[in-house]
Amino acid sequence: MVVAAPASGSGKTTVATGLMAAFAARGDRLSGHKVGPDYIDPGYHALATGRPPRNLDPVLCGEERVAPLFLHGARGADIAVVEGVMGLFDGASRPRHHSGPGDAASTAHVAALLGAPVVLVVDAARASRSVAALVHGFCTYDTRVRVGGVILNRVGSDRHEELLREAMEDAGVPVLGALRRHEAVETPARHLGLIPAAERADEAHEAVRALGRLVADSCDLEAVAALARTAAPLDGPAWSPEEEMAALDAAPAAGTRGSAASAGGTGRAPVVAVAGGEAFTFAYTENTELLRAAGAEVRTVDPLHDEALPEGTEGLVIGGGFPEMHAERLSANAPLRKRVAAFAADGGPLAAECAGLLYLAESLDGAPMCGVLPAKARMTGRLTLGYREAVAVGDSVLAAAGTRVRGHEFHRTAIEPVHGPDPAWQWSTDGPEGFGGAMMCASYLHLHWAGAPRIAARFLGAVRAYGGYGRHGDADERGRP
Repeated sequence: MVVAAPASGSGKTTVATGLMAAFAARGDRLSGHKVGPDYIDPGYHALATGRPPRNLDPVLCGEERVAPLFLHGARGADIAVVEGVMGLFDGASRPRHHSGPGDAASTAHVAALLGAPVVLVVDAARASRSVAALVHGFCTYDTRVRVGGVILNRVGSDRHEELLREAMEDAGVPVLGALRRHEAVETPARHLGLIPAAERADEAHEAVRALGRLVADSCDLEAVAALARTAAPLDGPAWSPEEEMAALDAAPAAGTRGSAASAGGTGRAPVVAVAGGEAFTFAYTENTELLRAAGAEVRTVDPLHDEALPEGTEGLVIGGGFPEMHAERLSANAPLRKRVAAFAADGGPLAAECAGLLYLAESLDGAPMCGVLPAKARMTGRLTLGYREAVAVGDSVLAAAGTRVRGHEFHRTAIEPVHGPDPAWQWSTDGPEGFGGAMMCASYLHLHWAGAPRIAARFLGAVRAYGGYGRHGDADERGRP
């Protein structure tokens, strides 16, 4: 089922995560999914379900991959809960080719692609019978989207709930639950949304358990499960990272260094370190799955605590997160900063997004960082947010010059200069952005590699070239372990 709302701030995350936790607590196998390029909400889904976080984004991955990616993430689950984004019909601006309901990549768009019923979460704090008119509008606005029931949020009293239920009965829309305001399960937020679960592990676990109890006590779980069972069957195979890599091996891009063919190889798997921990929580699960499918052994490095890269590291991926909240601690870990700088100076393949870009800079708000990039970063009061149609300015470790990708930008920081002598991307008339090169790509652009699987193959090709792999995957005379 898809959990949607008339607008942001209505309680989608509370209800979606609570439903996952409530069903999981009674023994059901749950999978959680998030519409759009959100990294934070899926972290709470993962705590509730015990599964890796998943995103469904028609802009970043293409309409044709939404159902396969859903089937991949929901494999073996009894119930799949998809949390929407913004209001039900809100998404990216409608391109001319878009014929689905709502804006492109809206909750309505994804619900239609999945044939899934919608549970509408309505903030009833300041209304009673008027809620029925609101819900009626959402039920009839586009009949390609099926609203199967409503969960009322922030209900004030027994009398308030009684009025709301009477109004919804007149409207003919089932009420699946009514939640009272409960500050014990409020999740703290800051400048980019909720605080990631990884940054408040103990509190996040308890918050998710409390959400599960609240939803179980306030909602008719049997009715919700019955609604979920009305979802249309999905034809076609689930997405497979292994099959994506096999397809690239079968038809590699001619003349592209770091193509799928060069990433294949046999023998020992090269080690790729991926940044994790509290400061680097923004990552798509499928990116790591594609790295493994391309032939890598993926290990996690925590820049807040680990003083060295994993043994044998031959590639480094540093994703997004909140380094600005941990700048002093990141700076204090001088041993790892020096090792990252040495790895880059030695020509090690390095891919960095947003937070990774800041970590590789000379400094962040005055605190010394790795110094790989000749740039300084700082916090600003301006939010930069949105999808980007980007083109690779030159060859980099992720893409050949001229490659077009769809990405996402999401930050309140700035870096000066905005690009190096070999820029990574360009997506506006303002000029190029980021730092590229044969073994480097550091940029504000977030990429979902499932939308462009050749990225993983190209990166592994560069890793193998750096490690000196021969035909049989053996290290060369450079003596890399």
